[in-house]
Parts: sequence; structure tokens; C-alpha cells
Amino acid sequence: MWCQGPEAKISSCVENSQENRNRFQVSKACRMCEVKGLSNVKEEVYGALDSFVAWELEFPLIAVKKALKTLEDEKEWKRIIQVIKWMFNKGQGKTMGSYYTLLNALIEDGRVEEAEELYGKIFSRYLEGLPRTFFMRMISLYYRLESYQKMFEIFADMEELGVRPDGSIIRMLGEVFQKLGMLDKYVKLKKKYPPPKWEYRHIKGKRIRVKVYPKDEIEEPMRNPGTDEVEEEENMDVDSELEEAASAGLDRNVLDEAACGDLEFV
Repeated sequence: MWCQGPEAKISSCVENSQENRNRFQVSKACRMCEVKGLSNVKEEVYGALDSFVAWELEFPLIAVKKALKTLEDEKEWKRIIQVIKWMFNKGQGKTMGSYYTLLNALIEDGRVEEAEELYGKIFSRYLEGLPRTFFMRMISLYYRLESYQKMFEIFADMEELGVRPDGSIIRMLGEVFQKLGMLDKYVKLKKKYPPPKWEYRHIKGKRIRVKVYPKDEIEEPMRNPGTDEVEEEENMDVDSELEEAASAGLDRNVLDEAACGDLEFV
């Protein structure tokens, strides 16, 4: 009869322990999401959240992040704002990811002035280290509101700081330039930021490079000569990697790990 050795038993115990911790965090996150049923009175919501962490030895940051993700999926923007501000008041979770979630929730909840105030504080505090996603969110907001002058100002800040815009920003700016009859600026924009020749997609769990064809042609993944296999990321040349890295925004996990200081925003 085959028996597990000490290493296998230890590995099994570690996996079971990790699984139990994950279940526990999910359970706590679900309990925190119960604030959805409360009124919008700040004191009532904060009191309920305080009761969830009253007996915790450490602030349950993972559970709060999971609860925020659930609330975000359910578009509970008011609750997201309240939970994040409560968390900040506890001196916890002040990362770029949390500030971006708050910024997005304020915009989605129609609280534009508060969103502008938050963005202004983050921008002035983390000038050269501000992720591209913040610029993108504000440009898309002003595009929707037709506040084109503010939109141009955000884009000017991006260019001054050397933050490369992505295709969606270029499209929005191009449309506005055409709409306002600023054809000279439209031509300069397209010349400075031509459409990319390659883009990256996830197909069957693999990150691959795909050639971007004109609209009248068919897009298909780049394949190795003489094979039917799609060329994977490991086979890409260094120049392409650097080009893609320069034009890509930060991953959400990176944002969540980027700690921030106090902005005195409550």
C-alpha cells in the first residue's frame, strides 16, 4: 500500500490551510456586502462595517478588497464609495488600485466634482508616477460630458509627462478634433500616434501577439512558418516587447500593490 511521505503530507496540509483561509476570506467578504441593505446614512454604514472588524486582530484587508470587487460587479457605486472612505479612515488600503476604484465609483455615481477633486489631489501628489489608467478615466469622462477643453488639458499633461496614450484615447481625441474642425491637429495626432501593427490578446489561456489588419482585411494570429501553432509570447522579439510595454497600462494587481500616502480625502 502506498503511503504519503512527510513532504507530501506537509504540502497537503499547506494546500488545505490555504483553501480554508480563502473560504474564510470569502465568507467575511460576503458578510461585508450585507451593507447593501442599509440606508445611505453614513453613520449607519460605518457602524455596520465597524462591527465586522471589531474582533479582528488585524484589519481584514483581503476580505474588504473581495467585498469591493463584488460591489463593483454589482454596480453598487454608493456602497463602494462608503466602504473605501471608511477603509481610508481606518488608515488602511491606500493603494493606487483603491484610489482608482474610488475615482471610478464617483464618476459612475455622477459625483463629477468629487471625482475631479480626488483626481487633482492624486495627480499633484504622484505627478510622475500616476498610472495611465487615471488619465484614461478622466479623458473618457470629459469626452462623454463634451468638456473638450478639460479633455485636452489631461492629454497635454500625459504628453508632458511622457505617458503614451492608448488607441481608445487617440480615437476619442481624433473624433473631437474632427468634430471641432481642428483638422491640422487631427493630422498631427495621427502622424505622431499611428495605429499599432501588433496587439496582444488572450486566446485559449495564452497571451499571443496578433497582427492588426485594416478594417477590410481579416485579423489572424501570427503563426510560426511551416506550422499551425500560434506564436506565443516567449517567441516575441525584444523590440516588440518594449514597444508593447511602453504602450500598455498597468495591471490592476500592480495598482493594488502600489501603496500611497495620505491624501486627506474623506
